[in-house]
Amino acid sequence: MTDPDAPAQQPRNPLHGVTLEAMVRALEAHYGWAGLAERIPLRCFTHDPSVASSLKFLRKTPWAREKVEGLYLFMGREARRAARGGAR
Repeated sequence: MTDPDAPAQQPRNPLHGVTLEAMVRALEAHYGWAGLAERIPLRCFTHDPSVASSLKFLRKTPWAREKVEGLYLFMGREARRAARGGAR
């Protein structure tokens, strides 16, 4: 019998357990604010960027959050490809 209040298991979801803050910090560390703004042209990345202001905007704007999640997944795929030694 399963507990209806228990969080759903998501073994194939690569974003499961990753907070929005962790995504923004990882993207900023990898691309820098300028590189991030180039890839996703949002004001929170282009004008006086900070993690706090970005989180505030992204939590209120689902379409922008989807773009950040997509770029985070892309960054992860590229890192795995590089670790394997190139493209397939």
